[in-house]
Amino acid sequence: MIAVGQLLLTLVGVSLLFACLQSNGAMEAAALRVLALSRGRVAVLPLVFFVLAALLAMVGPGAILSVALLAPMAMRTGVPVGVSPFLIALMIGNGANAGNLSPFSSIGVIVNGLMTRTGLGGHDLRVWFFHAAAHLAVALGAYLLFGGLGLSWRSAGSAHQNILPFTRRQAVSLAALFLWMAAVIVLRWPLGWTALGLGMGLLLAGFAPWRVAVAKMPWKVIAMVVTISTAVGLIEQAGGLQWFQAAVGTYATPQTVHPVLAFLTGIISAYSSTSSVVLPAFLPMVPGIAARLPGTDPFALAVSIIIGSAMVDVSPLSTLGALCIAAAPAGTNKPQLFTRLMIWGFAMAFVAAGICYLVAPWFAVAGAIQ
Repeated sequence: MIAVGQLLLTLVGVSLLFACLQSNGAMEAAALRVLALSRGRVAVLPLVFFVLAALLAMVGPGAILSVALLAPMAMRTGVPVGVSPFLIALMIGNGANAGNLSPFSSIGVIVNGLMTRTGLGGHDLRVWFFHAAAHLAVALGAYLLFGGLGLSWRSAGSAHQNILPFTRRQAVSLAALFLWMAAVIVLRWPLGWTALGLGMGLLLAGFAPWRVAVAKMPWKVIAMVVTISTAVGLIEQAGGLQWFQAAVGTYATPQTVHPVLAFLTGIISAYSSTSSVVLPAFLPMVPGIAARLPGTDPFALAVSIIIGSAMVDVSPLSTLGALCIAAAPAGTNKPQLFTRLMIWGFAMAFVAAGICYLVAPWFAVAGAIQ
């Protein structure tokens, strides 16, 4: 229970800090400045959407909050100049997922904590690299397949609204964000306690409205993650994980176990939560599955589960896809957008399985557990 308590503290601290930045508009103001980098060139916009979503997710809010923040602006900016809502959704969703496992992201905190509890800790950047590389490859494929090259490279005029200067609240909040990142990287201060302290400081000093900030915290996600983690611990004590591990060990081989796990977690994740349901349930099984399949690297198994479960997240049954549909502007054929995202989401379960089948040996070589 100590590990679950530490996870709870870290989630609350990180969520509070980014709720402060979201409540006073600091995150949106920073996002608008990055959108201006396209300089009105329509063909660049989808790539800018990907990079911006990755950066937002990377520095803390996680994929869901990043998409919720960016999707309305991206749809409002891209659709009028000819970028399809479908391509915008794919670029934003995959971009957010590419940055989602940063050590500074709230979801990265969850996954790295689960990896540590499983005995696979200490490889945070490697997990993030493989995960981000998979989403980058898929996003580039989507850009090529769904009209990216057909967009104009000439300026279409201003692709963003007039940008106002940062307010004092926003500037101080962003400074607190960079201070937190520096403290964690350079001084090795604890992630959760440092974020909690800075967040409380912003609230007490009046740089963020505390009622709004507390309301914006993802309390349901925090509660679900802690509950699932506790339940998995109880299931493990009751022998449930050993049963599943034995089943996978019986029907899979060291060559097929990576795509099998990627496909299975992808199908489940298409209609449930990746970070609060699928990963807390499946990652603790990795050591037992690896033990039943000699020659299987546990780190490679964990990466396959992470990639498989996240690759389908643009499905409209998942939060990211639903947010993109909700943000689509008037005049969009939303039933068609729903159908295309549904087909894409479930197709990604097969794509993730193929990726893990082909490159799982690279996972093992780069992250072999000594």
